[in-house]
Amino acid sequence: MLLSVLFLMTAALYATVGFGGGSTYTALLALAETDYRILPVLSLICNIIVVSGGVYRFARAHHFDLRQALPWTVISVPMAWLGGYLHISEKLFIGVLGLSLLGAGFLVLMQKQGEPHNNGARRAARYNVLMPVAAGGGLGFVSGITGIGGGIFLAPVLYLLRWDSPRMISGTCSFFILVNSLAGLTGQFMKLESPQDIYESLLSFWMLFPAVLIGGQLGSYMGAMRLDQRYIRIMTALLMLYVAIRLLWRWWGMD
Repeated sequence: MLLSVLFLMTAALYATVGFGGGSTYTALLALAETDYRILPVLSLICNIIVVSGGVYRFARAHHFDLRQALPWTVISVPMAWLGGYLHISEKLFIGVLGLSLLGAGFLVLMQKQGEPHNNGARRAARYNVLMPVAAGGGLGFVSGITGIGGGIFLAPVLYLLRWDSPRMISGTCSFFILVNSLAGLTGQFMKLESPQDIYESLLSFWMLFPAVLIGGQLGSYMGAMRLDQRYIRIMTALLMLYVAIRLLWRWWGMD
């Protein structure tokens, strides 16, 4: 029940800016010592539930352009599937997850949303195709392995590049999370040797799914209120850094 409440709050806060909340879901599940085999599956399912509404909302408001988003997703989707499909040990999973959360925490802390956008910088960032293809592939791969989704990494990169307006960036990140989460989840399910055991484990967490559905809908409405995201970003980053340090300490002591 406590996890459900925390997931609802997380979904509501992240949905205000077009994110799914995968990084914080992962952090909360890691703190709850969830089986590492189903942890990314749970996070990816919750991501999909939340950002599906976000993509619709941003597209309907004309804050999403598929042509602009394609360079970031054309390689990320198959890489997310590959990351989800790979059979990895618990030690490797904990290490990758810890490092990912550590990097995401620092990126979120350094993210500056208030910088003015320069049209020349936007055009240069859009038409430099090689960089988004390569970066998207790497983020997709990490997304599939860990269940984070990738948007928490992509947003600071787009802001640094002054790629477009904050709302266009949020819409693009929302789409990025959705397609990578779908691909990563497909890979995660395809590698299961005894799906029945995993499905039974997932059923014990069923309350998380309606919780994030409700939270995501609330967040979509809250997004229209132009809430100040600075404090939310700082608290989220500190949580990720705390969990990252705990995971890396655990990873260091593993055989």
